[in-house]
Amino acid sequence: MLFSRETPAAKRRAFREALASGDVLRLPGAFNPLSARLIEDKGFDGVYVSGAVLSADLGLPDIGLTTLSEVSGRAGQIARVTDLPTLVDADTGFGEPMNVARTVQTMEDAGVAGMHLEDQVNPKRCGHLDGKEVVGLGEAVRRVRAAVDGRRDPDFLVMARTDVRGTEPGDRGLRLAVDRAKALADAGADAIFPEAMRDLSEFEAVASALDVPVLANMTEFGKSELFTVKQLGDAGARIVIYPVTLLRMAMGAAERTLDTLNAEGTQDAVVGDMQTRARLYELVDYAGYNHFDSTVFTYEPGQNNQH
Repeated sequence: MLFSRETPAAKRRAFREALASGDVLRLPGAFNPLSARLIEDKGFDGVYVSGAVLSADLGLPDIGLTTLSEVSGRAGQIARVTDLPTLVDADTGFGEPMNVARTVQTMEDAGVAGMHLEDQVNPKRCGHLDGKEVVGLGEAVRRVRAAVDGRRDPDFLVMARTDVRGTEPGDRGLRLAVDRAKALADAGADAIFPEAMRDLSEFEAVASALDVPVLANMTEFGKSELFTVKQLGDAGARIVIYPVTLLRMAMGAAERTLDTLNAEGTQDAVVGDMQTRARLYELVDYAGYNHFDSTVFTYEPGQNNQH
């Protein structure tokens, strides 16, 4: 009811403990607070807030156009409604190293459990597009150190993402990714996000070189195959994200529904595919608000059509 029953500090501690357990944590991407509720209800381990999804939600491409206030505001809305830890995409940190430190503290205030920070130049690009450029190693290290120095809660997870794999072909790109991941971990990163790995052997190469957890990005239509959780765990990954999956499914369904309305003049043919009124009310805990006022929730399934 209302918001999460857990404090942000408790969720951060739980996230750290779960990572230390050795289990593979599954974090689907939430495109709004209600979808975060659904992720928790289905038994996942955490919630991911994707920069690409937030950009798309605003009708923008993923090229660094969103602001710190937009990202932290949406991340805070999502984190507030779930007891699960929330990991947020902070792009390149929204500025120079001093801005990165402020970004960390703003995300702490938003109640999220951690964020990842990447080493692309500005303006950045989607991690699975060609033509990316990264900053020099020194600048990437300064960003991570600023993030670590800026945090006030030692349990807040600072993850470093490197996009260097996509800047060079073949084995050289992988060697650069491994070397940079090690340097970012040495700079204080609590976990590493090696973007655009080509296959399981590349995940394994990065994970085996590090003493910190590694994240695997299972985004559709990208550079990586869509591996199973078991395959990724066997390769050494400890976090798996599905950043755009729910948004893509929701938008696909929305487009098909609009086509049906255009073609048939009614949505009747797709009502069976919809989330019912009863299920929506369950997710928002409508009945729980009777704690404040017993007249708030008087709905019963089947009353005035359960949809």
